[in-house]
Amino acid sequence: MGHRVVHGGEKFNASVLISDDVIKKIEECIEIAPLHNPPNLAGIQAINELLPDVPQVAVFDTAFHQSMPEYAYMYGIPYSLYQKYGIRRYGFHGTSHRYVSRRACEFLGLEYEKTKIITAHIGNGASITAIEGGKSIDTSMGFTPIEGLMMGTRSGDVDLGVVTFLMEKEMINSTTVSTLFNKHSGVLGVSGISSDMRDIENAVAEGNERAKLALEIYEYRIVKYIGAYIAALNGVDVLVFTGGVGENQTGTREKVCKQFSYMGINIDLEINANTKGREMLISTSDSTVKVVVIPTDEEYMIASDTMEIVRA
Repeated sequence: MGHRVVHGGEKFNASVLISDDVIKKIEECIEIAPLHNPPNLAGIQAINELLPDVPQVAVFDTAFHQSMPEYAYMYGIPYSLYQKYGIRRYGFHGTSHRYVSRRACEFLGLEYEKTKIITAHIGNGASITAIEGGKSIDTSMGFTPIEGLMMGTRSGDVDLGVVTFLMEKEMINSTTVSTLFNKHSGVLGVSGISSDMRDIENAVAEGNERAKLALEIYEYRIVKYIGAYIAALNGVDVLVFTGGVGENQTGTREKVCKQFSYMGINIDLEINANTKGREMLISTSDSTVKVVVIPTDEEYMIASDTMEIVRA
């Protein structure tokens, strides 16, 4: 039985067979993943009770990003706080980034370990990862999934001063301010309409200015992170779009790729417009970077890891 476990901290860099020691380590990560790890543990415990002889495997969202170098995952805060509380960039969506990056190379006939890849998992939750040598070298989500891109209800990157300013002005505590930036911000907060990008596209078509602004911010943040990771990788061979928006929102893919025309990225507009939810090479033959749509399949990765570990 395979389980998705959101946070493995620094304790796990790969999927593992679940034991009492593994459960204890997952419990130790509850402090930094209070919303996600408890229900993950509840699922593990339920199987322990119902099917005690069935082996279980934990597949961690954070594991793929444990290959990041220290300079990429550390924050500019006192080092003692990292030592004391484990405050650093962990990254999430690792199972998805691992799957689509590898699948993109299989689809294109490229050698995974020799290809520089940027994977854009964009949807209601969104993150971008830079991959070199088959390993994650940087990713947009951080200590929690709120950092990075603007998302459906999450703010993404925001000046820490805004947080403390609002706490003082609105007289709210840490729980309330966390809810504000996690549940009431992002596309929903800016547009005042919805966190669903399909609703936003419809509102834009109807001339809603705040919906237009929300979409522009959403797409601009994607461009910024892709650009940053092209620099971090010193070039890129493959750009992968996945996730609900990445797989289906043709206009966003077009606008994002257009911003990199200066470096020779070109997509076939007709192929792009007709590609939704299926694997497709959408870049032109003369594009300097191969741009592909690869639907994610985290369930396959969980099943695959589980089978491999149980059979070992």
